[in-house]
Amino acid sequence: MNAQSARREKRMQWFSLAWLLGLGAMALIGPFGLLAWSEQSALLDHREQQIAALEQQRAVLRNRVDLLDPDHVDPDLASEQVRQNLNVAHPDEYVIDLEQ
Repeated sequence: MNAQSARREKRMQWFSLAWLLGLGAMALIGPFGLLAWSEQSALLDHREQQIAALEQQRAVLRNRVDLLDPDHVDPDLASEQVRQNLNVAHPDEYVIDLEQ
């Protein structure tokens, strides 16, 4: 083996070592590395909590829609909606304005 091929082999070894160290660093601190894993896990937990809250809200809204079914409307909910949307009241009720 001559000196030139020995130097070339040495450069190739250093390049390979640098390449492996770079890959190791990316596996540790890269966007999908071990350090980002805990952050991604926390974000996943947060998203799952948001989904659970939205599903609960959806169930409440679905119940209200079912109560407003045109074939058999819930009288209490219908009365509430009429009072809220049309600003009406029964003749024997008193209305107190709290914004003054």
